[in-house]
Amino acid sequence: MAFTQPSSPFLKKSKPPAPSKKKSKGYYNKANKTGTGAAAGGGMSEKGVKKYKRDNPGSKLQTAVTTPPSKLKKGSKAANRRKSFCARMSGVKGPMTKPNGKPSRKSLALKKWNC
Repeated sequence: MAFTQPSSPFLKKSKPPAPSKKKSKGYYNKANKTGTGAAAGGGMSEKGVKKYKRDNPGSKLQTAVTTPPSKLKKGSKAANRRKSFCARMSGVKGPMTKPNGKPSRKSLALKKWNC
C-alpha cells in the first residue's frame, strides 16, 4: 500500500473561482448615450440590471428608488429600501468631490436616491 502525504505535489488542489471578467471590466455600469447610466448619476440603469439578472440567474439586484420621498407611502417596501440605503451611505466617510472637482459616485448616488 502506497502512502501519500497531504502536501504531495502530485495531489490536485482546487483553485478558487476566478472573478467575473464582465463585472471587473464594468460592462454593467457603463453610461449610455441618453445619459441615464453610471456617469449620469451613479448606479445601474434598468437595462443594465435586466442584463445582469439574465447573466446571473437568481440575482435579487434592483434599480434605485428614484421616486421623491414625499410621493412614497410610509413603510412601503420602496420607502424602506430608500431609507436603508440612505442610512448606510450617509455613514460612509469621504470627500464628496474628487480632487479634479467632479462629484464622487457617492454624492451622485445620494442625489439619485433623494438622500
